[in-house]
Amino acid sequence: MSISYNFLGNSAVQHAAKLPDASGKDSAENEYARINRLLTDMAREMSGSMEEIQKINSMMRMISFNSKIEAAKAGDAGKAFAVVSGEMKSLSEQTATVAKRLGQDTNQAINQLRNISNDLATHVRGTRLSDLALTNIDLIDRNLYERSCDVRWWATDSSLVEALSVNSDAACAYASKRLGVILNAYTVYFDLVLCDIQGDIVANGRPNLYCSHGKNQGTQPWFLKAMNSRSGDDYGFQTVHESGLVGGERVLVYSASVREGGKSTGKILGALGILFNYDALAQTIMHNTPVDKDLLAITRVCIIDGQGLLLADSRERLLQETLDFAGMKVLLQQEKGFIIGEVNGRRSCIAHARAPGYETYSTGWHSLILQEI
Repeated sequence: MSISYNFLGNSAVQHAAKLPDASGKDSAENEYARINRLLTDMAREMSGSMEEIQKINSMMRMISFNSKIEAAKAGDAGKAFAVVSGEMKSLSEQTATVAKRLGQDTNQAINQLRNISNDLATHVRGTRLSDLALTNIDLIDRNLYERSCDVRWWATDSSLVEALSVNSDAACAYASKRLGVILNAYTVYFDLVLCDIQGDIVANGRPNLYCSHGKNQGTQPWFLKAMNSRSGDDYGFQTVHESGLVGGERVLVYSASVREGGKSTGKILGALGILFNYDALAQTIMHNTPVDKDLLAITRVCIIDGQGLLLADSRERLLQETLDFAGMKVLLQQEKGFIIGEVNGRRSCIAHARAPGYETYSTGWHSLILQEI
């Protein structure tokens, strides 16, 4: 089961089937906790029983000792009683030996069962968290695939081709109007910008909100990738960053070349860049990951790139921190899994899933869920 989001509004909205409740009291992890409590109770009962046996043996030894004294006082008449007293002492010592061995064996068995229970609980926790991590990155890949499709489609719009071909104020104004119409239907974007072949913005969809007209984007990765594309079927991409084109908001930028006649093999006239509202997708997913509310304070949900830079983070430290922990390199090489390790000095279950990709698209990012133990 998975979560999907509606990106035809101003923010991502959770609306599909819910993930299995990670906080259910009948979950396997809670069952293991219950088993551990039972084992603790059993150990406590055994300890209490051993104390009772020791008390009884102490009393038996005391009675045996007193009996010997009385037998000695009785002389020949007490000899038979002295034999019984000796047997009582021997029986007490044997009982103490058996009880001690039983206690040791029982405690050893309880500890072994507790270790097995803890190992199984850890496996259940790690598997569940890695499943959630996979769901998160899969949602992101699926939604961002649509963005790569949008930009290639819109780059063929005749108004954009006309604006870059004619390069008149009227043509550029009409292109801006057309981009505004698109934005009204796809409000997951901050803005759409059209650049000429030098990288100067000649039109944008929200000129009243973002004054980007005339700004040069010639050195930006998204523009360069579009200009170096082999055909109109290719797209460019610039990863998460704060963009001056939209007031410093965090964006992803997808781009495609605008070509002569709107043909995929036509001469390149410029580039279209679409500035995606990244937080509305990624941060919404991070904060809506179904984690037991009692564990939220010790759980961190995040997305990182291959170098560990935080690209999304339930603790709102994206683009500000880089994660690093022992075993990280090996873990990131796996498609999905978990390890028990230390992060910032705290022992944690670290669950991971690598971006599986969707259709022809993949971010190549990594999804992590870190939960302190």
